[in-house]
Amino acid sequence: MEQYVGLDVSLKDTAISIRQDGERIWRGKCPSDPQILAQVIRKHAPHASRVVFETGPSATWFYHTLAAKGLPAICIEARHAQKVLGETLNKTDANDADGLARLAEAGFFKAVRVKSYDTMLIRTLVAARNQFILISTQLGNQTRGTMKTFGLIVPRGKGGAFENNVRHLLDGEEGLARIMLPLLEAWRDVRKRAADLDHQLIAMVRKSQRAQLLMTVPGIGAVTAISYVAAIEDPDNFRKSRAVGAWLGLTTRRYQSGEVDYDGHISRRGDKRLRSLLYEAALVILTRTGAKNESSLKTWGRQLRERLGFKRAAIAVARKLSVIMHAMLKSGEAFNRSAGASA
Repeated sequence: MEQYVGLDVSLKDTAISIRQDGERIWRGKCPSDPQILAQVIRKHAPHASRVVFETGPSATWFYHTLAAKGLPAICIEARHAQKVLGETLNKTDANDADGLARLAEAGFFKAVRVKSYDTMLIRTLVAARNQFILISTQLGNQTRGTMKTFGLIVPRGKGGAFENNVRHLLDGEEGLARIMLPLLEAWRDVRKRAADLDHQLIAMVRKSQRAQLLMTVPGIGAVTAISYVAAIEDPDNFRKSRAVGAWLGLTTRRYQSGEVDYDGHISRRGDKRLRSLLYEAALVILTRTGAKNESSLKTWGRQLRERLGFKRAAIAVARKLSVIMHAMLKSGEAFNRSAGASA
């Protein structure tokens, strides 16, 4: 007597549908709290075989809480589920929950790996640091642009030099100073918060042997290394290293129908932030690494640049980096400069 549960999760309430032997036996709604949800499922589906819900902002919280309660929680790819749920005539939360319960019963779904809380902490730290850096850049640009309007050109400089230049130019400009100094104070505070998160990130990298291993690759810094480790988690999550490139959306999309068969742009699926970091690392390898960091990977990338152009070569190097770094995590060996391109 197996029972299958579908959950349509929203911010306030979660719609629940329970099926057994090809029929719906109960459906209802409860607050979007996995602790309460677990009690409801235990009451109405004591023999639950699958509890299915879609990916979303609350997926990590729901998955780990339900799993801790002993429920067979399964998080499925929302993009795939929507293709089935979209066939319903009336789009309601209750109907979506019914559709998810049917998918659970049929086994017609693609389960996704839900990251651990420790991994999510790393990703949150990197995201928060990036946000502070973005805000700092915006505040600095706004300061420069506003002062230029009044004929005050801020000389080139970063950090303390930028602040000193702004304060010097504001001497004798009392009206403008009352506006710009609070902006400058905000810029300085944001930079301080970003520096605090930098210290946390560096401390985290120093404790991670895997991140330090990845940093033996030219162009891979602390942020890219720890982000990659957090995204991959366990190297055994991928049977082949080549699969990582496709998982990160760095492989070309193919369209084939009848006589039509062509490759398009990269799919851009998966972790956008990590994909961007790997692309930046590829740019560093192709343009900024010196003679001491020569490798077969760099040589291969330059040969591609001559044939395909700079952007395509950078994407290819980024994909190759994702494959090499996974192979390094699996073997525990440092980057081999002479075998980099064939790894």
